Amino acid sequence: MMLYEELALAYDKIENTSGTLDKIDILTEVFRKADESDIAKIIALTTGKLHPDWKGEPELGIAERMAIQAVSTSALVSESEINKLLQKLGDIGAVAEKLLRESGQSTLFAEELTVDYVYEKLNEIASVSGSGSSKQKIALLSGLLTNASPIEARYILRTVTSTLRLGLGDMGILDALALAFTGTRDNRPMIERAYNICSDLGRIARVLAEKGLEEIKKFKVEVGVPIRMMAAKKLSSANEILKKVGGRCIVEYKYDGERLQIHKSDDDVILYSRRQERITDQYPDVVELVRRHVKAKSCVAEAECVAIDPETGTMRPFQELMRRRRKTDIEATMDEVPVALFFFDILFLDGEDTTQKPMLERRALLEQIIDTSDRVGLTKGEVTDDPTRLEEIFQDAISTGHEGVIAKAIHKNAIYQAGSRSWLWIKLKASYKEGMTDSVDLVIVGAFHGRGKRAGVYGTILAAAYDDTNDTFPTVCKIGTGFTDNMLEDMKKRLGPHIIERKDPSVISDMKADVWFHPVEVIEVLGDEITISPVHPAGRGRIPGFEGGLAIRFPRFTGRWRDDKEPTQATTVEDLIDMFLSQKSRS
Repeated sequence: MMLYEELALAYDKIENTSGTLDKIDILTEVFRKADESDIAKIIALTTGKLHPDWKGEPELGIAERMAIQAVSTSALVSESEINKLLQKLGDIGAVAEKLLRESGQSTLFAEELTVDYVYEKLNEIASVSGSGSSKQKIALLSGLLTNASPIEARYILRTVTSTLRLGLGDMGILDALALAFTGTRDNRPMIERAYNICSDLGRIARVLAEKGLEEIKKFKVEVGVPIRMMAAKKLSSANEILKKVGGRCIVEYKYDGERLQIHKSDDDVILYSRRQERITDQYPDVVELVRRHVKAKSCVAEAECVAIDPETGTMRPFQELMRRRRKTDIEATMDEVPVALFFFDILFLDGEDTTQKPMLERRALLEQIIDTSDRVGLTKGEVTDDPTRLEEIFQDAISTGHEGVIAKAIHKNAIYQAGSRSWLWIKLKASYKEGMTDSVDLVIVGAFHGRGKRAGVYGTILAAAYDDTNDTFPTVCKIGTGFTDNMLEDMKKRLGPHIIERKDPSVISDMKADVWFHPVEVIEVLGDEITISPVHPAGRGRIPGFEGGLAIRFPRFTGRWRDDKEPTQATTVEDLIDMFLSQKSRS
């Protein structure tokens, strides 16, 4: 069994290494040295997730206050002294390491911790619930720290407080797995595909370590196991879109709703969100619609769930639908906000994985199994090779209250690319016709106090994109417009639980905000254009011919909270670079 200190020392090396490839090499060596039984647990500790989100298992999430109490107990130091040191070092892990080293715990800790023991103990902490759970969690954590060496304490605390940011996202971990168990990164795409259809990095690592690449190739879509959703690219012109998709496409209306992945086996129905949360309980009416209108015995399908007006049947905006996600009285809300389902893809049907079939074949299968009604149907779609007609469909969609259209390739290679953002699907939305060619989804990382009329609320927020090359959130703009008074009050309430005393280590910012937040909440933002900025670090050093980072000029909040998106599903730095270069080419 691998000692946890070996893993902690590797984390220290990764943390102090700047190059992504070098970080991957260090993690590769960890995987090579580890016992097969430890691989999945190393993955869990490294990603900070003990279980995949979709399994609904209890997860870690120890508040800093609880961590301070645990350190106080294990290091025999007052909480006030810990808080003073925390102000200076800015990291509870570093504080624990310093205090335990000074106390001599580096030579006195009771027993050597293994990866297995630390994982199981953290799992036990996560599982504690009910009355008195906070005290019990603190006691378990302080007991673990008592047996930890100083460097182990640093990384245990960073793991439990969700601040273990090593600069390696899922793709970096997949690279390390490919190198460790197949000898080359060239096999990463095969391993990534298996991950995209099972959504469980630990399972992938375990199978790869125990049975090798041949077993990875056998991974298939399973009912009940969510597939990482395919996403679309974005363009602002019909001509550009048709060139990208091979000259001919099916143009589907883009509905202003929540994307659902629907898993059906006989009468058992499970609904997953874009974030892979199991949200079946939020939509009992959708479950009944699926049972009545989906004729397949077993399937995995995707649909847009749209709020409708109970009197007129017309579609209502996304934010209306999100009321259902925040309500506990589901039955009452079902009457207030009824829904309709518009299916657009089929990934598994009666024992067959359909992800490798071309788009039109998948749509034909959908047509065979969906019994349409006023509440259930397929997305409205039309095949065309004419840019003028594509533009007409777009205008029709806008005039009837839709967001825009998605153009989907229909050639023989137009498969469902799970987990990827692909040119096989391209969005054209109303917002892309205004000013900036794209709306963007950004993560709120900080705020500045309001003055005058905005006293008592946040006057401006600091927003970031997601950099998937190093798992960080570099800032891209300050947003002070687009807010009504109600929005500002709502924002203060929403952001309250995410306030932290210091900047999250994953946030990259040259600015010093009045208030910092964990990067959790995602919002939709529009702007006039993307510009080079000396202040914002997003993309700095990666834009040909420019030294600065990227900023959004005159950004404004659209009013849309992306409750359906994880922060790592926000607009990426690479997306912004593409948008900037496209903008430059048109100017």
